Amino acid sequence: MLFSYFSNADNTYPGNPRTPNDLILQIVDQAIFAERIGMHGAWVGEHHFHEFGVNASPEIVLAHIAARTSRIRLMPAVTVLPLHHPLRVAENWATLDLLSNGRVDFALGRGFDKNEYDRFQVDFERNSDIMREGLEIVQRAWTETGRWSHHGEFYRFEDVDIVPRPVQPRVPIYVACFSRPTVDMAAAMGHGMSIAPFAAGMAFGGVDKMIDYYRTTCEANGHRPGMVNSSIFLHFADTPEQERAARERQIRFFKEISAPTMKTAARAKTSSYDYWADMARKVDAMRPEDLVSGNVLLGSPQGMVDAVGRFADMGIGELGLYVNIGMKDPQQTKDEMQRFMEEVAPHFAGKVQLAPAAE
Repeated sequence: MLFSYFSNADNTYPGNPRTPNDLILQIVDQAIFAERIGMHGAWVGEHHFHEFGVNASPEIVLAHIAARTSRIRLMPAVTVLPLHHPLRVAENWATLDLLSNGRVDFALGRGFDKNEYDRFQVDFERNSDIMREGLEIVQRAWTETGRWSHHGEFYRFEDVDIVPRPVQPRVPIYVACFSRPTVDMAAAMGHGMSIAPFAAGMAFGGVDKMIDYYRTTCEANGHRPGMVNSSIFLHFADTPEQERAARERQIRFFKEISAPTMKTAARAKTSSYDYWADMARKVDAMRPEDLVSGNVLLGSPQGMVDAVGRFADMGIGELGLYVNIGMKDPQQTKDEMQRFMEEVAPHFAGKVQLAPAAE
C-alpha cells in the first residue's frame, strides 16, 4: 500500500492566531519532509475565500514543492474543475508534469461548496455536466497530436494546440467521488477514484460497497478498474489524555470547518447533493466518542495497522494521511508522519497488489 501526505489547509477556526500564509508554508515544509521519510505523494487541496480551506492554488504550491524534491508524486486534492476553464487547467498541469519530470497525478472533482460557485458565477446545479465536458477537454488537450476544436454545451473554441505536453505518456487521472453520479462518471470514462470514508459511508453504506459498485460499473463500461485512493485523518495517542485531545481536535474540524460548508451543498437544487443535508446534521451532532477507525486513524500504532489492513482488504491502494488537522502543532505533525512511516507503513510493504490505471 502507498501512503501520502494530504492537507486541505483548514484554518478558519474562531480565535485562531495562525495566519493562512503561515499554514501554506507549513504545508510546503511538511510535503518536502514527506519525501524524506519515504511517503509516496503530496496531496494539496483547493478551496477559495477563506472558508473551508485557505489554499486556492494547489498547482502553484505543488510547483514549489516539485522544485525542492525529486521523487514524491504531486496531486491536487482536488482541482475543482468546473470553476476553471479546462484548457487553462490542461496547460497548468502539463507544465508541472514537465517541470517535475513526470510526477503529476491529476485529481479532479466538482466540490461541494456552493458559495465558491456563486462567487465565480458558475452554475452549481449543472456542475456534474460541466465537469464531464471539462474533463473530456483536458484529456484531448493532453493527447491530441495536432490542432483541434471543440463545440460543446459549456465550452466552444477553435484551432488549439496545448503546449507544453505532459512528460508522462498518460497522466494518471482520479475523479473525486462522494456520490453515485461521480462514481458513474469515473467508471464510464475509465479513470481511478478518490474517496473519503465518511462520505462513502453516507452515500453507499460503506467504503467496501462504494468500491464494489465502482469496480462493477467499470467492467460494465468495458474498463479495467483503476486505483482507488482515499484520504484519512490521522492522530497518534498513547495515553487517555492524548486521545481525548485528538478526538476534540478532530471534532472541532468537523463542526467548525466541515459542517458550515456542507450546508451550502444541501441548498443545491439537484438530487445528487441531497445526502449532504443529512451529513451536515450528523456532523453537527457528532461527539468525540463517536469517532471510529473507519473514518479516522486515531490511537496506537497497532490500532492503525488493523484499520489500514481493513482498507487494504477493501481494495484501497493509497491513503492520503491528513495529519495537520485542527491546528495541530507543525512539529507534532512531522513527528506523527515519521512515526506512521516507521511503525505502521512497514506492515504493508509489498502486501497490496495495485490495479493499473483503468483503460
